[in-house]
This record gives sequence, C-alpha cells and structure tokens, in this order.
Amino acid sequence: MSASWRRAGLALALGIVGFGIVFAHEAEAAYGVWWASTAYNHCFLILPIALYLLWERRAGFAALEPAAEPRAALLAVPFALAWFVAQRLGIMEGRQLAAMGILQCLLLGVLGRSVYWHFRAPFWYLVFLVPFGSFLVAPLQRFTAEFAAAGLSLLGIAHYLHGTTIEIAAGAFRIARACAGLRFLIAAIAFAVLYALVIFRSTGRRLAFIAVCLVVPVIANGFRALGIIWLGYAEGSAKAAATDHVLYGYIFFSIVLFVIILLGLPFREDHALPAVVPGAPAPAARGTSLVAALAVLAVSLAGPAVAFALDRQARQTVVVPPARLAGWRAVPTPSGGLPAGAIRRDFVDPDGFRATIVAFPPGTAPEPIFDLRRRLGLFNLREVHLGLIRATGSGTPNWQLAVSKNGHRMAASDLVIDGRLTLGSLVTRLYMLDDLFAARDAQLVVVVTAPRGGLPTVAALRHVLASPALTPPALGKIARAAANR
Repeated sequence: MSASWRRAGLALALGIVGFGIVFAHEAEAAYGVWWASTAYNHCFLILPIALYLLWERRAGFAALEPAAEPRAALLAVPFALAWFVAQRLGIMEGRQLAAMGILQCLLLGVLGRSVYWHFRAPFWYLVFLVPFGSFLVAPLQRFTAEFAAAGLSLLGIAHYLHGTTIEIAAGAFRIARACAGLRFLIAAIAFAVLYALVIFRSTGRRLAFIAVCLVVPVIANGFRALGIIWLGYAEGSAKAAATDHVLYGYIFFSIVLFVIILLGLPFREDHALPAVVPGAPAPAARGTSLVAALAVLAVSLAGPAVAFALDRQARQTVVVPPARLAGWRAVPTPSGGLPAGAIRRDFVDPDGFRATIVAFPPGTAPEPIFDLRRRLGLFNLREVHLGLIRATGSGTPNWQLAVSKNGHRMAASDLVIDGRLTLGSLVTRLYMLDDLFAARDAQLVVVVTAPRGGLPTVAALRHVLASPALTPPALGKIARAAANR
C-alpha cells in the first residue's frame, strides 16, 4: 500500500470516528428502527453488501492514488443546513439523510474525485442504511384498498369500501399499516439496486430494472390483498382467510421477487468490470487528507452546535401547567421519563379517564415533544390502530386516536401550539420552527387515556373529549398561563 493510501486511510478512519460521535443520535435511532420494524430488518445487510461492492472494485486501490479535496467541505454546507432544518422540524429521516450527505462529502474530501467516482457504487449504496419511506405508508394503504376494491368489482363480488376497510358478505378486511406493502417495497428497492450493480453494466438497463422493481411490488401487494379477500369470500369467513395472511404474503412476494430475477437474467451484462484507467493527480501535500476530514467535520458540527444553543436557551424558560383542571381531580404524576424543561400534570375524571398535560417551553425542538406524545398516546405499541376522533359536538378539532389491537387500551392525543389543537402535521412543525423568531405560548402535549380494564368505547372517549376543560380556548389559556410562570 502506498504512502498516500496510508495517509488517506488514517484520515478517513479519524473522520469516520468523529462523524460517528457527532451523529451518534441519528445512528442510534436508525438502529432502533432496523431492530423494531420488519420493513427495515434488511438494513443490517447493507454494510456487508457495500463492503462486497467495494471488494469487487478493489483494482482501484492499485491503479488510483487518493488526492484530497478540502473544498468538499463547501459541499457539506447545504447538508449541514438541511440537518438543522430537519432537526427543528423534528424529522429524523431528514437528519439521517443529511448526515449521509455529509458522510459522502467526507469520503470525497479525503479520497478525491477520481477515487470517489470509482467507488461511488458502494458509497452511494450506504444510503440504504437510512430507514426512510415511512411517509409512504398511508398512500400505499389507500392504493392497496382501492386496487383490491377494483379487483372485487371485476370479479363481481359485492363489497363496500370505506377508507382502508373493505366489507364483503363474509366479513370486513382492513388494510393495516403493516399490510401496506412498505416492507417489501423498501427491501425490493435495495435488492434491485444491488442486482443492477452486479448483473448490469449499462446505466440504461440498471435504471430500467430499478424502475420495474419500484412498480411491481406495489402492484403485487394489491394482488395479495385481493387474493386474501377473495379467499375469505370463497371460504365464507374473513377471519379464516386472514389467519395466515402474513405467511401468504411472504410466499407470494418471494415468488414475485424470483420472477423479477428471472426477467432480468436474459439482459445480463455481468462480465468483468471495466479496467481502471490510472489518472495523474497532482501529488497531495502531507497532511492534506487530514485537513479535508477536519474541514468537513467542522462544517458538520455547525448544525448540532446551533441546535444545542437553542435548546439550552429554551430550557431556561420555566413552564408549569396549572395544578387544577375544571371537572377533573388531580392525581400523583409518575416520576421520570420527561425531557429536560418539561413539566407534567395528571388528572382523572369521575369515570376513570385520565388526562395528562405536559408543558414544554416555547422554542423547544419538536423531537422530544413528538417522542413523548407517541409514548403517552400509545403510538409505540407493537399492534395499534391509528385514526382520528372528534369530541362530541360540532366544529370540534380532530384528536389522534390510538386503539390497541385487543381493544383494551385507548388514547386520544393532541398538541397545543399557540393556543390551537394540532395533529402534528408538517404544517405544525413549520409553525413550531417559527417559534425561533416569535414569542409563543408554552407547547402542550395533551393525552386522554381510557381506564384500563373493561372495554372502553369510542363514544365514551368522544364524550370525555367534549369536557369544557379540553376545548381549544381552555387549553390555550393553560398554555399561556404556563408560559407566564
């Protein structure tokens, strides 16, 4: 190994260690998703695959010499800015994708253009380490439901489509989040890129194959749902057909993937990779690789440093939600589990419903607010149905409804931003970003939980949400009072 490769390797190793320290939270969040979600279990294979693609192109190590590009730090600036915006919007996928962009700038800065371009395939494949795509779940649910309903119409089977629920004479079928087809779509895209890189050499064939693998899994999932509903119709029982639907899905998608592989084989171009043409880069000065790594790391630190300063400033504002809630009885609040700067109050009504109000200082980043809401609102249950619920009465805002699969746990949650109830959409996040430039009220997480045990009804929860203490004006007063403490 040449001296330039040794210097570049050492600088790259130090840069990656620094990168890992700066973006440890993003890496930890990604690992948690890989482990918890079957849609992203394949991410554990991405790094070994990237190493294989790197080994396949190992001729570049002998034919090319790294020539550091410190100017790559300038390319990292927009990624650092994107990370900061994503952090203030509370979008972890955006933070992880921005961090991946900074990693690419680090590789480019230390290794130089020629080396980076030669190894671009394994470098770019690392993007699949980011568990992105969850925003596609709702559109995929709707498409699958409408596709299955259209298929039932062609088959002459009477049915009724309501949202993502399809009812036939044999029973009702609901296209759940887990049945939207995301897990197969994401894995199919990762496989398609790998297959295209290994089997094909021309860019046109690679893009065509990847495009096919983008469309086929979505259509196949529609046929899977249609097949399960048809099976329920044939058996006369929706429950019997849905019993082994997960197994049916894995078998069906395995067959589809096998067919895709067979379709690509006649067009294969898996001959040897093109020979590496040695370039003639200008000799790099000793220490330039380390300078490039440090420059990129310095840029990457800017976003987290500013975010830390803003969070520290927000925590200096002490907020305390009122100790009383009209019509509710205050109860002891569980200790621990709250982000810094947050204050919690718990109340119970005569029927045993529990209202939890947590106040955050104005300017708090969305991530701890949304994380706490997901935990208190039962979003993190492994099997939970999410929907919307309105309080009894007209003109009331929506609350997010979470119901456990067995129906024994139920919660409604909302966010109070500047005196208004919001569901936490992108518009809400943009409004929270505006908190950096304008004085606002305290931000509230409000969760109403049905009493455990028994079978709480949605109607009962709707009635509780109509409590005068939980109306937008009343909660807005609580937010203003908390901010003025």
